[in-house]
Amino acid sequence: MSLQRSRPLAVGGLAKLSTCDWPGKLVATVFLQGCPWNCLYCHNPDLIDCRVPGQLTWEDVVAFLAGRRGLLDAVVFSGGEATRQDLGPAISQVRDLGFSAGLHTSGAYPRRLTELLPLFDWVGFDVKALPSDMAALTGVASAGEAMTTSLQALVASGVDYQVRTTWGPGVPGVSTPGQAAAVVDWARAQGAREVVLQEARPDGARPAFLAARREALAQLA
Repeated sequence: MSLQRSRPLAVGGLAKLSTCDWPGKLVATVFLQGCPWNCLYCHNPDLIDCRVPGQLTWEDVVAFLAGRRGLLDAVVFSGGEATRQDLGPAISQVRDLGFSAGLHTSGAYPRRLTELLPLFDWVGFDVKALPSDMAALTGVASAGEAMTTSLQALVASGVDYQVRTTWGPGVPGVSTPGQAAAVVDWARAQGAREVVLQEARPDGARPAFLAARREALAQLA
């Protein structure tokens, strides 16, 4: 099994055991560095900067996984935005070790996601807001179009998936139950079967989100 690649993965972190990153599976989650979107509520802000080098080598990750055969079900590639990087060879190595392969993505790179989908067994897809609100949330004008195209590709692919939406006080465009319900309805209109809501966590978030959250909570008081 070769570990050679033209563009080494920048690995920002490794969760050696997770029970929540793929429902019903025991997984190791690989956090890849870099994301083109800058969401206010991001709880992994250290992973956003694409210029930061990896904290682990992919070879380190493979060595760890080799010792977990028979103990873990799968490996999930998360981020950051995992599809920013060259995942194909890494997915093949994960499968060679006997693991299923999962992905967390927000759909920032529709073409890359479409190419990678046949390699995955499951995808957790983050619908962050209505397309019209995505530019304000992410800081990228084309984010709504990219998310829509990616979700439609996922639904059409036949790959198992779960759509998630993060909501809560201070989250742009998804701060109230009504706004969250509108996002769920939009995702279902795209053909999404399973859509779940998760509350934005203050843990690890940047001061700007904490301030926005406090202000929103004060207005509700």
